[in-house]
Amino acid sequence: MAGGSERGNGHLVKVDSTEFRWVFQDREDSSEEGGESQSQSSLDSEEEDNAAQRLVRTGPRVDSFDVEALEVPGYQNDYEEFNLGRNIVLALQTLGVVFGDVGTSPLYTFDVMFNKYPLSEKKDVLGALSLVLYTLILIPLVKYILVVLWGNDDGEGGTFALYSLICRNAKASLLPNQLPSDARISSFRLKVPSPELERSLKIKENLETSLTLKKLLLILVLFGTSMVIADGVVTPAMSVMSAVNGLKVGISSIEQDQVVTISVAALIVLFSVQRFGTSKVGLAVGPALFIWFCSLGGIGVYNLIKYGPEVLRAFNPIYIYYFFQRNPSQAWMALGGCVMCATGSEAMFADLCYFSVRSVQLTFMFLVLPCLLLGYLGQAAFLMENLTVNEQVFFSSIPSGAFWPVFFIATIAALIASRAMTTAIFSIIKQATALGCFPRLKIIHTSRKFMGQIYIPVINWFLLVSCLAFVASFGSINEIGNAYGIAELGVMMMTTILVTIIMLLIWQINIIVVLCFFSFFLGLELLFFSSVLGSVGDGSWVLLVFAAVLFLIMYIWNYGSKLKYETEVKQKLSMDLLRQLGCNLGTIRAPGIGLLYNELVKGVPAIFGHFLTTLPAIHSMIIFVCIKYVPVPVVPQNERFLFRRVCPKNYHMFRCIARYGYKDVRKENHQTFEQLLIESLEKFIRREAQERSLESDEDGDTDSEEEVCSRILVAPNGSVYSLGVPLLADYNCIEKPSSEASTSFEESREQTLSDAGQSLERELSFIHKAKESGLVYLLGHGDIRARKDSWFLKKLVINYFYAFLRKNCRRGIATLSVPHTNLMQVGMTYMV
Repeated sequence: MAGGSERGNGHLVKVDSTEFRWVFQDREDSSEEGGESQSQSSLDSEEEDNAAQRLVRTGPRVDSFDVEALEVPGYQNDYEEFNLGRNIVLALQTLGVVFGDVGTSPLYTFDVMFNKYPLSEKKDVLGALSLVLYTLILIPLVKYILVVLWGNDDGEGGTFALYSLICRNAKASLLPNQLPSDARISSFRLKVPSPELERSLKIKENLETSLTLKKLLLILVLFGTSMVIADGVVTPAMSVMSAVNGLKVGISSIEQDQVVTISVAALIVLFSVQRFGTSKVGLAVGPALFIWFCSLGGIGVYNLIKYGPEVLRAFNPIYIYYFFQRNPSQAWMALGGCVMCATGSEAMFADLCYFSVRSVQLTFMFLVLPCLLLGYLGQAAFLMENLTVNEQVFFSSIPSGAFWPVFFIATIAALIASRAMTTAIFSIIKQATALGCFPRLKIIHTSRKFMGQIYIPVINWFLLVSCLAFVASFGSINEIGNAYGIAELGVMMMTTILVTIIMLLIWQINIIVVLCFFSFFLGLELLFFSSVLGSVGDGSWVLLVFAAVLFLIMYIWNYGSKLKYETEVKQKLSMDLLRQLGCNLGTIRAPGIGLLYNELVKGVPAIFGHFLTTLPAIHSMIIFVCIKYVPVPVVPQNERFLFRRVCPKNYHMFRCIARYGYKDVRKENHQTFEQLLIESLEKFIRREAQERSLESDEDGDTDSEEEVCSRILVAPNGSVYSLGVPLLADYNCIEKPSSEASTSFEESREQTLSDAGQSLERELSFIHKAKESGLVYLLGHGDIRARKDSWFLKKLVINYFYAFLRKNCRRGIATLSVPHTNLMQVGMTYMV
């Protein structure tokens, strides 16, 4: 059996594996997966001699390549079935990781609000307080806690989580690498026909067919992400400096330069401990932040009792109107400081991957929000009797006997707040990398219990250097506060737009509700944004330039990755070429196994042709290995590899997807890796032989070349297949076999089983001999260059900027420990 056998005048093509039958179904699906033509998809299987007579699937099936992590045993949601003790631990971690940023906003909100326009009368305090109260209620509570948190993508939060959710439902990504498995992993459900569903389908169609809308959506996402990263630079500077500024109240001799020096030292310590992970650090600082919130609420109650509850009138929004009526310019400028009370809202959403939606909602509504309200009310009560105080308002309102303990707790809380945004950035960059919008970096997973808890060393030190530069440049929380507002509002506006799209496309909410959400919150955020832009000339433009550079890095990486992937798909080797070369592939097949690493899940990469033309010989067995990460903590070793046969059996070529979980250590011994791979390949071949044997059992009479009736095949998983093209109406001919035909079938069946057994033993023996000859890792480094006739801008972007990013990013095979004697590398350049 060279590559399979035929029988009957082309009425039935007998294939070598059940996997091949499934690949035929993939040929039908190839147009949906947006990257392979009918001719190219045949690379996954043997060629048919008669295209009209082929396996046709008539029942449901699940492809092992599509099912991804869902078939890995033992995977379940970490947030389900927690006991009371776990819930308490989770609540403490939630405080330590999620709410640090928003929890420290009372340290600087009133300072920034009254920086340019000092207070003149008590009614101004009530107006400013009313602004703060309703901003705190509307943005963090109503928008984020009650609405945006539900827009998570299977527990992942942040700007890219929203983008991922949209792409999964509408195929809006510019990268043509989406698979049907994306929809199965997603947790959306179909709804009954309704006006909302019809509208959703129209939006889906427009997103999928319009390249302009896809690019616009990506630009919005990248802009929001660049603002998040910029926010991660400003947040530590703002939080730490506002806390250290309290020394001016406790020690009158402290100067601003000393405050900056102490802040720099604190920031260095902060980013140095980030590598210990979210679980360890979050659990350690959770109790400290709990004490902080209790202190904040307690000081608020103390000031309300001492100075009177008159400030409670600020819950009446009419004081906002009075505030703007008396001092329009002062009130408008105060809006830029007012938004400080909502800082950390985006961090709550971005850090959601660490915890569940319910835990974040309950902690905020029953602990964080009440303490924040009391804190602001207490400060306002203090200001009602001390109108001349417009700096360090929080520390000035602390009772003298409790100043130093509260100062210590406030400093700890400020450091925690800085961590909250840093961990959010780690999550967003991980999502951006997975979606092809950020260069690959080293990501360290710090917890087996919670999938999202990660640490990215390069980003951590980049944020530290940028943060120190901001502190040294600005040197004052008032100037940093304006830049802080620009970053926060930029992210908030992008989140509003993306959540609106999700409401229309996925949630399918009534259009009136969607319009109310969109117009109200986007209008509110634009009003705040107009205020902070009024002071952009004071130095905040530096942050905008910083965000613009980050945006260009992400957009260039996405653009280059898209061109590279599309070029690799177009230049895949055709099956016709491989068939013309023959089983020796037009060269000498030397004993041994070659593991060719590539990024394509389907098809034979063009780099393989480069190996054939560059090397004097090629290995007797070739395995195309694709490293793929799946969203599970650990993939069991017996589930690590998925195989398919490429080309006829005598070519001895296979495709393997090596699946890794987020916690798996890929720096495994290469000998262990090779042993596991070969054992999995042998299991695949044995299962293939068993399925082929089952197919032979179900074939029926095979001697008549004129046999044209359909036959039914039942796969091991219960799926039903029909063999042949003729209608099932002719199926009754199978029910009338003659005794002669039955005898002939039994003899043929025994002969077929004997041949199959011998074929299996020969192939297993071939694998063992090839393994004894050694394994070699074939690494192909594919780069792209712009064509000579391309525009100058394209040459600049591809040949210089993208090439620089690709040269300095982390290669996909970087963590595989392989001796240099077992490595063989070939470079290839694609012209785009």
